[in-house]
Amino acid sequence: MEYTILILLLPLLSFLAVGLLGVKLKPCTAGLVGTITLGLVTALSYFTAYQFFTGHKVNGVWETLVPYNFTWLNVGENLHIDLGVLIDPISVMMLVVISTVSLMVHIYSMGYMKGEKGFQRYYAFLSLFTFSMLGLVLATNIFQMYIFWELVGVSSYLLIGFYYTKPSAVAAAKKAFIVTRFADFFFLIGILVLSFSTQTFDFGILMGGDESIFSTALGSTFMGASALVWAMALIFIGGAGKSAMFPLQVWLPDAMEGPTPVSALIHAATMVVAGVYLVARLFPIYIGFTPEVLHGIGYVGAFTAMFAAVIAITQTDIKRVLAFSTISQIGFMMVALGVSTSMTLNHSEHGGLGYMSSMFHLFTHAMFKALLFLGAGSIIHAVHSNDMKDMGGLRKYMPITHITFLIACLAIAGIPPFSGFVSKDEIMTAAYGFSTGMGVWMTITAGITAFYMFRLYYNIFWGKDYVVQGNHKPHESPLSMSFPLMFLAFITIVGGFIPFGKFVTPDRTVYDIHLDWKIAVISVIVAVIGIALATLLYKKDSKRPAELAAKMQGLYKASYNKFYIDEVYMFITKKIIFNGISRPFAWFDRHVVDGAMNGMAWVTGWSSEKTKRFQSGSMQWYAWVFLAGILLITLIAILAN
Repeated sequence: MEYTILILLLPLLSFLAVGLLGVKLKPCTAGLVGTITLGLVTALSYFTAYQFFTGHKVNGVWETLVPYNFTWLNVGENLHIDLGVLIDPISVMMLVVISTVSLMVHIYSMGYMKGEKGFQRYYAFLSLFTFSMLGLVLATNIFQMYIFWELVGVSSYLLIGFYYTKPSAVAAAKKAFIVTRFADFFFLIGILVLSFSTQTFDFGILMGGDESIFSTALGSTFMGASALVWAMALIFIGGAGKSAMFPLQVWLPDAMEGPTPVSALIHAATMVVAGVYLVARLFPIYIGFTPEVLHGIGYVGAFTAMFAAVIAITQTDIKRVLAFSTISQIGFMMVALGVSTSMTLNHSEHGGLGYMSSMFHLFTHAMFKALLFLGAGSIIHAVHSNDMKDMGGLRKYMPITHITFLIACLAIAGIPPFSGFVSKDEIMTAAYGFSTGMGVWMTITAGITAFYMFRLYYNIFWGKDYVVQGNHKPHESPLSMSFPLMFLAFITIVGGFIPFGKFVTPDRTVYDIHLDWKIAVISVIVAVIGIALATLLYKKDSKRPAELAAKMQGLYKASYNKFYIDEVYMFITKKIIFNGISRPFAWFDRHVVDGAMNGMAWVTGWSSEKTKRFQSGSMQWYAWVFLAGILLITLIAILAN
């Protein structure tokens, strides 16, 4: 599988070619270069998946392959940083997800971004992001993952701030960059603690099952917890920042300021699941040595899922509804990982079901969430607005967008037989297996999901009739935009029938998925109730939603304002850190530190000014001083005697 290095090199070459040539390329040429390159990457990714899953199993267990690896940097006697390609079930699954969604975004953007200033720059950034994300999931060691992790952050900054003349886009890009860098600081500390105690960065050694390498990390403690517990908790903070887990979720809604295809690529299918992938990659350490941290991750995910779902109910910008939906669904994936109790699936408790269901939901969610974002882009392209108040009745004008959007809504709501139903049901089964409370909490969250998604659907395609202004009438998007919608809708329909448990499990053995019909029926009933309530309130234009909002004004206002978390951050940063801490330090620096240095400089300058005449170069002056000195010394000597 040495050819897999091309999966990394091709998008890098595309970035360099399109980026360096820039405006010398015609926009269409730049788009074709990026799209054709991603087509080749996708073909290679699919071929890799086929080759791996048809011929790399030993004694019923999927292998781990490292077809390409070299030492990049020697850190110490036994510690070194490698760069390479790691092929195993979850990295292969992520190759398929990233390449598929990225290719659809590249094709879609040919129509959506047509005529935009900076078209070539846009495609260069898309290639850079795809390269970064592919490098992250193919990393052979945690430090290589961190390098590409930071490249993903840079890429997202560039794409979110693509409209750099728009202040809100620039602010959103900086916000995303700063929040995720803050989280990544803890990630880096966690990596250093882990590598210092184990003397390795390599995933093969860390996941190799040798408990002795963790003896030092488990033996040393700080504040009642082992060094390994601290390391894994700090590493998760990095994942929480990238995956927008509470309280680090504030950057993701604002990131919708970037072009809509960017939202589909970065903030629905790939970048935000990097945190989930990180926990899944290190799952053997979490479950084997720090289960308390893993279960804590589950509780953070559960709160985040409910928190974001409640906020999504009141948002009116369709992209922000989808942004909070993404945060909530990532919470579902974190919950699934967090409720796992063992590495194995082949016993009555199914302790590893959460891991498998998390990866399955990552796969299905990538497809239907990308479909939702691209559908939203098609709608925005037609009505030139993000706000639901400017929409309504669009099913008459946009039949393809309408049907594909409905399919995605049914999938995320958990309605059979769509893919989201199967993957979410496995998460529910794992949650109930962990505790009844967790299962009930996630069931309620799933019901809220069904409600706010069909609130979105009805407000766009039903409700009041769209008011045609002048000669502008909404119309279906061109084929370059509608084809990705139809392709992703097809995967959303059939994705649930993929025997995912045969490919991706924690112990890498085959697991046949069997629906727990008791839990499945409850989940479907709750979803149908949520859809029915949304139908009652929003299918027809009525005053009932406004009346309900007025009755629950306090809760509605708090939810609409995202429970004022942004305001809390601004208060802490501006009032406390900047004004209360930074301003006094700045005064001390200017007046005491700088004042002392300036005072020393003034004294030196004054002294120099007064003494420089002694070095005037005038012989008469030197003679006069010489004689005056002799007379003064003589006078002193006479007086002394």
